[in-house]
Amino acid sequence: GRPYKSVCTSLAPRTRMKLLIDGMPVYFPYEYVYPEQYEYMVELKRALDAKGHALLEMPSGTGKTITLLSLIVSYQLACPGKMGKLIYCSRTVPEIEKVMEELKGLVAYIAAETGAPLPYLGVALSARKNLCIHPQADGVRDGARVDSLCRSMTASYVRSRNGDRALCDFFNGFELVGKQEPLASGIYSLDDLQEIGRQRGWCPYFLARYTITHANIVVYSYHYLLDPKIAELVSREMARDSVVVFDEAHNIDNVCIESMSITLTQRHLRRATANIDALRGEVDRLKQVDAARLQAEYQRLYQSLRDRRDAAATDTYLANPTLPAEVLEEAIPGTIRKAEHFLSFLHRLVDYLKMRLSVAHVVNELPAKFLGDLFQAVAIERKPLRFAAERLGSLLQTLELSNMDDYYPLLLVSHFGTLIATYLKGFSLIIEPEDERSAVRNTVLHFSCMDASLAIKPVFERYQSVIITSGTLSPLDMYPKILDFHPATMATFPMTLSRTALCPMIVTRSSDQTAISSSFESRQDPSVIRGYGSLVIDLCAIVPDGLACFFVSYEFLETTVAYWEQQGLLMQMRKSKLIFVETRDSVESSIALQNYQEACENGRGALLLAVARGKVSEGVDFKHHLGRCVVMIGIPYVYTQSRVLRARLEYLSETYQIRENDFLTFDALRHAAQCVGRVLRGKTDYGIMCFADQRYTKADKRSRLPKWIQRHLSEDRLNMTADEALATSRRFLREMAQPYEVHLGLSQLTAAEVANKERTRLGDTRTAPAPAP
Repeated sequence: GRPYKSVCTSLAPRTRMKLLIDGMPVYFPYEYVYPEQYEYMVELKRALDAKGHALLEMPSGTGKTITLLSLIVSYQLACPGKMGKLIYCSRTVPEIEKVMEELKGLVAYIAAETGAPLPYLGVALSARKNLCIHPQADGVRDGARVDSLCRSMTASYVRSRNGDRALCDFFNGFELVGKQEPLASGIYSLDDLQEIGRQRGWCPYFLARYTITHANIVVYSYHYLLDPKIAELVSREMARDSVVVFDEAHNIDNVCIESMSITLTQRHLRRATANIDALRGEVDRLKQVDAARLQAEYQRLYQSLRDRRDAAATDTYLANPTLPAEVLEEAIPGTIRKAEHFLSFLHRLVDYLKMRLSVAHVVNELPAKFLGDLFQAVAIERKPLRFAAERLGSLLQTLELSNMDDYYPLLLVSHFGTLIATYLKGFSLIIEPEDERSAVRNTVLHFSCMDASLAIKPVFERYQSVIITSGTLSPLDMYPKILDFHPATMATFPMTLSRTALCPMIVTRSSDQTAISSSFESRQDPSVIRGYGSLVIDLCAIVPDGLACFFVSYEFLETTVAYWEQQGLLMQMRKSKLIFVETRDSVESSIALQNYQEACENGRGALLLAVARGKVSEGVDFKHHLGRCVVMIGIPYVYTQSRVLRARLEYLSETYQIRENDFLTFDALRHAAQCVGRVLRGKTDYGIMCFADQRYTKADKRSRLPKWIQRHLSEDRLNMTADEALATSRRFLREMAQPYEVHLGLSQLTAAEVANKERTRLGDTRTAPAPAP
C-alpha cells in the first residue's frame, strides 16, 4: 500500500505509546495521548467488557478514529475469545480511506512493537463504481450503470452461455485463482485492492466481497448494515460476536429512515406498467424457446427463501427490502409462483396505485387501512404481497435480462408492496397531489418510515456491541429514545486545550441594533438581511484566509445573496475575499469548494456561502487556514410543514413521548453544531464559531449544543452585538497569532501520566515509574 500518513493528529509519530487500561495493553501509535482519548478508551472498553452498546461524543479534531482503532484492535489481540471482527461503518469514501490509513499505521506499529508480523487482515469495501477496473467502466461515475455493466458480464447465465466463463477477465481471474489464494495479512484500502486487481488480474470488488467474510476488520458504508436491501446481500455472514462502530453517527436516525422509505410518482407507475408489458413479452418468448427454464423456476419456488438465497452474488439485483426470520422459512405463495400469474398480480397492484394517485386531496393513512382497501378493490392479499420483491427478483434472473436498470420502477413498486405488507406499525402512507419541492404538478406517494429503530434494531440484536459515536451527539439522551436501545455506557468528553483555541459567541443584534434571526417572520425583513450582510462584511475584513457562512436553507441563501447583490453588499465583501456559493448542483458545489480551497491556499482569502444539511456542512473539514471562522446564520430547523415530518413528529410523541418542539430543536442544534464544528479540526487549529440568531440565547437552544462548545461559551458572549463580536474576534485572532508551547500533562499525556491516571482511577495512589527508554 501507500506510505502511511497521519490524518487524525498533528503530531508526527516518533515515539509510540503502549498503555495499560484495566491491565490490558493498548497500542497507540503516537508519542502522546490526549486526556479525552484516554477517557474515551476507558468507556469504550467498559462497553466491550459488558458486551453492550455505547453512545460516545468526542470533540472534533481529537483523534477519535485512531482512539477507536487502537482500543478495539488491542482488545481483539488481548481477548481473542471475547470478540470477533470489527465492522467499522463510515459515511463517505474519503472517510473510509482515512480509517484505512490510520489502521495501516497502527498495525505497522504493533508489528514493530511485538517484533513479528501481525496476522491481521483489514479490508475496505465500497460500491462497484469505486472499485471496478474494467476498461468499459473507466470514467463511468453513475453507480447504477457500473452495476448493470458488471451483471451483463458476470451473471451466472452469461457464464453458462460462455463455457462457464464470464465476459470479464478480472472476474474470471478472481474465480479461478483469487478464491484459492486468500489475501495475505495486511490492511487493504480501496486503492490497494485496485492495485492488486491490476497486478494479478483479479476483480477488486468481488475480492473485497469475498475477503470481508474472514477479515479481522471491515470498513464500509452505513448502508451495508442499515439498508436491508443491501445488508442481506453483503453482511449476512458477519458473526454475532462482531463489534460494530458507526462513526460520525449524529444523523444515523435519518439514514435509518431513508433506508426504509419509498417514494412513488405517477411517472414511476407509468414506467412500471411498461415494465410489466415488456416482461410479459419476455415470458412469452421464453415459453417458445426454453419452457423448461420457467418450469425449473416454478419448482425452485417451492423451496424456502432462506434456501434459495445462496444464489450467486453476481446475479442478485437487490435483496428483499426486509422480511422477518419466520417468513424466510416459507416458500413463495402458490398464487404468484407462475410467471403469468405474478405479472397479472403486479398489474393489478400498479393499476390500484394509479387510481390512488389520481386523487385531488391529501391522503394520510396507516398500512392496515391501505391493505384492507387494496383487498377490497383488486383482491390482493397481504401474504403474497410480502413476497413481491423476492418473486420479481427471481423472475428477472430467470429471464436473464442484461438491462436490469430499465426495470427499476417495477422493482420500486415491488419493494413498496413488500414493505407495506410486512410493517403495520411505524410507517405512514401519504399521498400528496403535488410534490412540494417541485413547480411541476406530480402526485406523489410517500411510504415513510416513522421509526428509525426498525432499521437498526436487527443490528442491535445481532451484534454483541454497537458503538455510536460523533462529535455532535448532544443531547445524548435523545438517541436511546429514537433508536430504542439501552446503551451500557453513555459519555461526552471535553476538549482539553493548552490555549483557548475556539471562540464560540452568540450575535443577537446587528451594528445598528436590529435584532437578527432567521425565523419565518424575520427572514423577509430587509433590515435583518442587511444586518447579516454587514456582519459578514466586517468579519471578511478581519478574519484571515477562509471564512464560511452557513444558511438554514437553499431558498434563504438564494434570496439573501440576491438582496446583498442588489444592495451592493456583495461588492463590499469582494474587497476582502473571493466569494464562492454552494448550490443544489453537486458538481457546481464541488468546483466552488475546490476554488475556495485554492483561494485560501494562495493567500487571497475566500468566503464560502453554504447550506446547513448540505454537502459542505457534513463532509468537508476547514482545517487551519481553510476556515478561521464559521458563521451559522439562523437556526437550521427542518421544513416543519412537510406532511412526512408532521407524521413522524406525531409518531414520536405517541410512541416515545418525545415532544414536537424537543425533537425539532434537537435536530436543528445538531446540524448547527455540525456546521460550526468544521472550523476546529485538531488541537493546533483555532477558529471562531459565530451563532448569528437571537434565539440561541434561550437556554433550551444553548443547552443542546455539545458540552465541549458550551464550556467555552462564556457569559459575556451570550448576547453580543455585531460590534462586540468584531472586537472579541480581533482580540481572539491576535492571541492566536502569538507563539505558544504545548503543556504536557494538560492537553497531552505521556505514558507515565496515563499510568498515574489509571492508578488513580483504579484506586491505587502509587506513582507510576518513568517509561522505559
